[in-house]
Amino acid sequence: MAAAKPTPTDSLSFCLAQLTAAAGEGLGGTKDTATNETPLGRALLALRTRHVKAAGGIERFRARGGLLPLLALLRRASAAGPAPSLAGPGSSPSSIESAATVGPAPSAGPAPSASLSTPSPPARLRKTLDLALSILADCCTEGACRTEVRRLGGILSLVTILQCVKTDSVQNRAARALGNLAMEAESCVDIHSAGAVPLLIESLTAYQDSHCLQSVIRALRNLADSPQHRLALAQQGAVRPLAELLAAPPDPALILALVRALLELSRGCSRACAEQLSLGGGLGPLVSLASHPKRTVRESAILILANLCAQGLVRPALGNAGGVEVLLGELQQRRGPSGAGPASQQPLVRAVCLLCREAINRARLRDAGGLELLMELLRDPHASAWHPRVVAALVGFLYDTGALGRLQALGLVPLLAGQLCGELGDEEEEGKEAASWDFPEERTPERVEAGSFRSLRSWLISEGYAAGPEDISPDRSPERCPRPPPPPAPPEQAQAASPARGPALVRTPRGRSPATEESWGREGPALLLLSRFSQAPDPSGALVTGPALCGLLAYVTRAPGPPSPRALRILARLTCNPACLEAFVCSYGAALLRAWLVLGVAPDDWPMLRARPPSLRSQHRELGEMLLQNLTVQAESPFGVGALTHLLLSGSPEDRVACALTLPFICRKPSLWRRLLLDQGGLRLLLSALTRPAPHPLFLFFAADSLFCLHSLVSPTVSPAPPPATPLDLDPPSPCHYEPLLGPAPIPAPDLHFLLDSGLRLPAQRAASSAASPFFRALLAGSFAEAQMDLVPLRDLSPSAAWPVMHHLHGCRGCGAALGPIPPPGQPLLGSEAEEALEAAGRFLLPGLEEELEEALGRIHLGSQGSLESMGEVLRLGRPRMAVHCARWVLGPGQCTRKRALALVELVEAAGEEAGPLTEAFLAVVMGVEVGNRGPSLDS
Repeated sequence: MAAAKPTPTDSLSFCLAQLTAAAGEGLGGTKDTATNETPLGRALLALRTRHVKAAGGIERFRARGGLLPLLALLRRASAAGPAPSLAGPGSSPSSIESAATVGPAPSAGPAPSASLSTPSPPARLRKTLDLALSILADCCTEGACRTEVRRLGGILSLVTILQCVKTDSVQNRAARALGNLAMEAESCVDIHSAGAVPLLIESLTAYQDSHCLQSVIRALRNLADSPQHRLALAQQGAVRPLAELLAAPPDPALILALVRALLELSRGCSRACAEQLSLGGGLGPLVSLASHPKRTVRESAILILANLCAQGLVRPALGNAGGVEVLLGELQQRRGPSGAGPASQQPLVRAVCLLCREAINRARLRDAGGLELLMELLRDPHASAWHPRVVAALVGFLYDTGALGRLQALGLVPLLAGQLCGELGDEEEEGKEAASWDFPEERTPERVEAGSFRSLRSWLISEGYAAGPEDISPDRSPERCPRPPPPPAPPEQAQAASPARGPALVRTPRGRSPATEESWGREGPALLLLSRFSQAPDPSGALVTGPALCGLLAYVTRAPGPPSPRALRILARLTCNPACLEAFVCSYGAALLRAWLVLGVAPDDWPMLRARPPSLRSQHRELGEMLLQNLTVQAESPFGVGALTHLLLSGSPEDRVACALTLPFICRKPSLWRRLLLDQGGLRLLLSALTRPAPHPLFLFFAADSLFCLHSLVSPTVSPAPPPATPLDLDPPSPCHYEPLLGPAPIPAPDLHFLLDSGLRLPAQRAASSAASPFFRALLAGSFAEAQMDLVPLRDLSPSAAWPVMHHLHGCRGCGAALGPIPPPGQPLLGSEAEEALEAAGRFLLPGLEEELEEALGRIHLGSQGSLESMGEVLRLGRPRMAVHCARWVLGPGQCTRKRALALVELVEAAGEEAGPLTEAFLAVVMGVEVGNRGPSLDS
C-alpha cells in the first residue's frame, strides 16, 4: 500500500507561518478549491488535531513561539466579530504563579444554541475562533503555557471574546480555556479582576447546550479557589443559577459538574451562598441526589448539605427538605464496620451538631435516632476531638424533658462528668451566621430609639417646641438617662435589714464571691447539662453516683483556674435535696466528700498522696465541711432519721454496711448515732465487713476514718495529743530481786534449781516461786513429786523464755528482763522467743508477766520505731490484749489519716478470715471499754 502523500500542514513550521501571517494581516485568504478551506483553517485544524495532541506537542508549540500569534489571532477575531452588548471590564493582568488540576476537554464540534441580542458571527470567523480557542485551551493544560498566556495578556482576550461573541461553541471553548487557566492561583486572581465572573454567570442562563454549561460550571468551580473568591462568586450571584440548573431535566454529566461546583462554592459556606442556593430551589434536588447511584454525585451532594448547615438561616428549610435524615443516615453508615475513617466523618459530625440548634431539627433528629448516635460519639475514645462539639450540641436539648430522660438512660451524666477534667481541645468556634435560627437576627438601624421617645419627639415638633428631629438627641431620652444611685442607708437600718444568721444550707466558700461573673470555659456546656439534671425532683439516680461525683470533685479540686461556681452549686443542690440522702449513703458519696475535700485524699491519690497548695486545701476543706453540714441537716431531719433507720435495719447487706460507715460523718445527735450504731448493731456490722471483699476502692480508708470519727463522738474528752511516754530503755530501772541468786555467794542461798531441756540450771527460791504462781504452788508445795525434789525439770522452755519467768517469780517488776526475748522491729514475731515467753507466762499462770511482755512488745513494735508491717506481726500473735493495742493505735488521735488507714489495711490482711479478735478489739476501743485500763504507751 502506497504511503500517504505528505501535505504542507504536516510541518509545524508551515502551520506557525500561516498563524503568524493571519495574526499580522487579518483573517482573510484565498480558499483552496480542492478542500474548500483557507490555508489558515487547514493550519489551525492540523495544530489542534495533530501537533498539539502529539506527545510533547504543546511544549514544542510554546517553544517555537506559537502562543503569541495565536493570542494575536484571537484578538483580531474578537475585534472582527459583532460589537459587544456590554462595556467590557478588564485590567492588565498580574504575573503570579501556582498549580492545580486539569479538567477534561469538551467535544470540538459546535452545538446549537439560543441566539442572544447580538448577531452571530460569520461561519468562517466562528470556525476560526473555535479552532484557535480549542488550541489555546489544550495548551493551558500545562503550567508553562499558563504562565506564558498570563504574561502575554491572554486572559483579557478571553474575557473580551466571552463578552463579544455570543455563540455557544465559542463560549464553550473560551470558558474551557479560562477554567484551565484558573487552575493556578495567580491566573485566578487575574480572571476575577478582568471581570469574567459576570459573563460566565450570564452564560449559565443564556445557553442550554450541556457541553457549554459544563465548561462554564467548571470554570466557576476552578475560580472558587480561596475563601475570598468563593465569597466574591456568591455575592455576584453565581450560586443561584447553579441551584436552578439542578432542577432541570437530568443530564448525568451536567449533574456531576453542578454538584462538584456547588461543593467547592459551599466550602466555608457564606450567607450569600446559602441564601442563593435556598432561593434557587436547590435544597430538594440536593436531598434527592444524596441517594444517587453514582458515588461521586451522592457524596458531593451530602457534603454540600453538610456545608450548608454552617448557616443558620437555611437549616430549618434544610430540615423540611429531609436533610436531617440524610445526614444522620450517612453518618451512621460511615461509622459502621465498613465505614470510612474519622476524616470523612468530621463534616457530618459538625453538621449534625449544628442541626441541634433549631427546635424543629432537634425534634427530627431525636425521632431519627440522633440522640443514640451522639451518645455513641461521646463514648468513642477515637472521637475525643469532637466531644466538646457534641456536648455543646446536646445543650440544645436542655429543656426537652423527653430527650433529657432518654439521654440520662443512655448514660450521659457519667460521660459529662468525665469530660470536666479530660485532656480535650476547645470547641471549634463558629461564626455568628451559625447561631440558632429560632431567634433570627433583626436588621435594625444602628441607633434604636424607644417608642415613648419617638412619640414625645413628634409631639414636641408638632407643638413647635422643637424645629426638627435633630434638635432632640436620643441620648437624652428617659430610657437612656442613667438612674441615680440610691442613697446609702443608715447603719442601724442596714443592720436591721440584714438577715439573721442561722444554719444556712448553702454557703459560698471563703474567697469566692457569688457576684463574680461566671466564665464559660470548655467545661461550660457539660456543667450546664449537669446543672439541668441536678434540678430534677430526684437527681440521685444520675448524679449521686461514684463516676458523677468523682468527675465533679476532680473538676473542683484540679481545674487549672478557679472552678466554675455552677459546679459548686450543683454539689450544694444535691446535698440539700432530701431525695439524694439515701444515694449519698449507699454510694459512699458522703465519705467521698469528706475524704476528697476535707482530708485531701482522692481515689487515685490512695495510697500515694498528691501535694496541693495550702490555700487550695483550705478552700476545699471549707467546701467539704459545708457539703457535709448540708447532709447532716438532711440526716437529722425526721425524714432523714426514718430513711437511715430503714436503710440500716431493712436494707440490703451492702446498703446496711454503707449506712453504718456513713453515719459518723453526717450524724451529730448522740441519741441517733448511739441508737443506730451501738444499740442496733451498726458498728458490729461495719467491723464484720472489714475482712470481706471491699465494695469501694477506698472502703478501708473510709472505714478507718469512720471508726475514728465514731471514737471521737463516744469519747469526746480524750485528749487529742497525749504527752509522749518515756522510752522503756530510759525508764528508771526497778530493783532486780533475782540477780542476788546468780552470784558466786548467793544471799539467801537457793533451795531449788530448775533444769531446762538445754541442761541449764536456774537457781530459785521455793517459797517465792510458790507464792507468785498457782502453778508453782501446786507443783512445789503440793502432793506432786516435785515438792520433794531439789532439781525440778521444766520441759519445752528455752533459756531466753525462762529468764523473764524466773525474774517474775522472784518479784521483779520492770527490771528489764521482759525485753530480753523481744526481737527488734522489722523481725517476725511468730516463732520468736517473745512468743515462747508469752506462752510460758500463760502456761505458768503468770498474768502479770503476760501484761509486762505485751507492754514491752507494744513499746517496741507499735512505737515510733515500728513500721506498719510490725502491726500485722503483733496481731498475728493472736492475743486479745495485743489486738486491743493495735486498735488503740489505729484510732489514736495522734495519727494522720493516711497512716491510720494503711494500718487498718495491714491489720485486715493479718487477720485474714479470723476477724473475730480484731472486731472485738475495735468494739472495745470504740466503746471505751479499755479506756480506763492500763495499756502500753504507743507514742514513744
